[in-house]
Amino acid sequence: MNLESAITGVVLAGGKGRRMGGADKGLLELNGKPLWKHVADALASQLETVVVNANRHQEIYQASGLKVIQDSLADFPGPLAGMLSVFLQQDGDWFLFCPCDTPYIPDDLVARLQTLREGAPVVWVHDGERDHPTIALIHRSVQPLLQDYLKSGERRVMVFMQLAGGHAVDFSDCKGAFVNVNTPEELARWQEKA
Repeated sequence: MNLESAITGVVLAGGKGRRMGGADKGLLELNGKPLWKHVADALASQLETVVVNANRHQEIYQASGLKVIQDSLADFPGPLAGMLSVFLQQDGDWFLFCPCDTPYIPDDLVARLQTLREGAPVVWVHDGERDHPTIALIHRSVQPLLQDYLKSGERRVMVFMQLAGGHAVDFSDCKGAFVNVNTPEELARWQEKA
């Protein structure tokens, strides 16, 4: 498979930012650059096509020249709703989803997920301690299952990934690449380390 042309990278930036006081987390800056742009650039270095799932401030995201996809379900019901919206509005069979608050994803993320997929329709990152189910390579074939899952009122990402027949891929050798920023304090710590 030609990885670069067969997979669409997706920055998930559609959340409510509750732990950030309601701020649009993707637009918060780290080292003078919005968090989402760190992720988009990292994905663009590995893939030909990158899109953004965002529900607020679409004009800011669109100014980058990337396609912006809004949730098709009301009230920002979580990352799975963003994933479904991308399936519904973007061509392609494979999608690599990555949250907007993981600016240090490794430059071999795509290659490793694809190589260690072992025929599964869904694979996600495991950093040696915990799963990161929103950093996932997913095939469009799970779309009907995802629609039914969301329609039933479920929102748990990890449960869906397992239900879809997926498995984790070990990234314990680069655990620090998957730290994410959830609070203003964490963002401040990141700024200090830079």
